[in-house]
Amino acid sequence: MKIICSKSNLLQGVNIVSKAVPSRTTMAILECILIDASTNEIKLTANDMELGIETKIEGEIAERGVIALDAKIFSEIVRKLPDNQVTIITDESYKTVITCEKAKFNIIGKSGEDFSYLPYIEKNQPVALSQFTLKDVIRQTIFSISDSDSNKLMTGELFEINENQFKVVSLDGHRISIRNIELKDSYPHCKIVVPGKTLQEVSKILPGDADEIVHMFFTDNHIVFEFGSTTVVSRLIEGEYFKIEQMLSSDYETKIKINKRELLDCIDRATLLVKEGDKKPIIMNVQDCNMELKINSFIGSMNEEIDIQKEGKDIMIGFNPKFFIDALRVIEEEEVVLYMVNPKAPCFIKDDSEKFIYLILPVNFNAATN
Repeated sequence: MKIICSKSNLLQGVNIVSKAVPSRTTMAILECILIDASTNEIKLTANDMELGIETKIEGEIAERGVIALDAKIFSEIVRKLPDNQVTIITDESYKTVITCEKAKFNIIGKSGEDFSYLPYIEKNQPVALSQFTLKDVIRQTIFSISDSDSNKLMTGELFEINENQFKVVSLDGHRISIRNIELKDSYPHCKIVVPGKTLQEVSKILPGDADEIVHMFFTDNHIVFEFGSTTVVSRLIEGEYFKIEQMLSSDYETKIKINKRELLDCIDRATLLVKEGDKKPIIMNVQDCNMELKINSFIGSMNEEIDIQKEGKDIMIGFNPKFFIDALRVIEEEEVVLYMVNPKAPCFIKDDSEKFIYLILPVNFNAATN
């Protein structure tokens, strides 16, 4: 094999597929990036058997062939090459020569035949949405997935499509994040759970252009994302997702309209007094047109007041401050509306059209006052 391409094209391709190289594996071939120049295109592929990424790069194919190169070594070499044309030549014994200007590397590759290519997925009707929308939806929900494998479903996000409605849900047992998107076209009903790791990696490599489209294909076991020259294939998480509808009550005793930036900044300041690992809640004391926020920790205490518009009853309630910060950071409205029932019931943050809904469970109030 002999290919010639620019360093920038090669590096971009390597950076994209590297997201699917496993950090630990018993199969050495999976630690490689496959360079496939056996047709008229140069394709780079990485696959950890759960997540696979393939991307095409521009370049010249002087001699066709396939080689698998150790991802860590190959990516470091490419990163540190001069910004010029790169030539990669391999022979029948998998010896690989990478040259750029006066730099020349000799490394040993592996047979491309041993590499696990992306599974063949029958691509029926694709669901289309803008790259910007998908990237944004992931950003606005991904923080609510669980990082514990004790319940696999909580480590993924629900993707549900019903005609032209696209719902994305994540939860970790303490909070729920929901985004509702209106699609341009209608599609058959579909309900799948996509691993959080897949969505994090897709979000990193999605350019996020508002005018560019990403196509999603669903099967019983896989989801495929296609955008630009890149294809991402991921296994789905098996199982029936949680029935969240019964958790989403529209009843409330207290409705609070508040400036989002003021509330976010105030809670952010309060967390200065909380060491990592401490479970000290922020207490919201709502009375008339005023919300007092206070926190007590081993370091000290803080309280601050914010003007609000309130309907309904006064309430004193405590929350994990991080959960509020995570939700408020991804909401773009100037004002947010909080709906509360009592100190032991969830708080809802949502807009009138319910494009976004964030549910946060309160903490034990007696523990909060100690």
